[in-house]
Amino acid sequence: MAIDGNKLDIWLAANHKNLPSEKIPELRERVMQMPGSKSGLLDTVQFKDPFEMLLISIFLGAFGIDRFLLGHIGFGILKLLTGGGCLVFAIMDCFTIQGKTRELNFNSLMQIVNQYGN
Repeated sequence: MAIDGNKLDIWLAANHKNLPSEKIPELRERVMQMPGSKSGLLDTVQFKDPFEMLLISIFLGAFGIDRFLLGHIGFGILKLLTGGGCLVFAIMDCFTIQGKTRELNFNSLMQIVNQYGN
């Protein structure tokens, strides 16, 4: 039995701020192919909040903390050792960190979908 579309729509509406909006239709299609018994796995994914990551990027981005939290260890070390790339990388990340966070959330969710999908 497949996942109920209404329940999935409610889940997507509740979590849309954590995911890239352009990829939600693809995600919905892929999740609908999962067995209904596996739908509870969607709630196990721990999303990072894009707004919190923006605040971390603004205040601690020069130290690379934002990149460490996203799992980009190499770039985090580079930012740490160069003072955010003389603040160039730190300023750039203030504009791009929310999108990177949503992509990370999407990829984490897709790992589960791919693992348990048909």
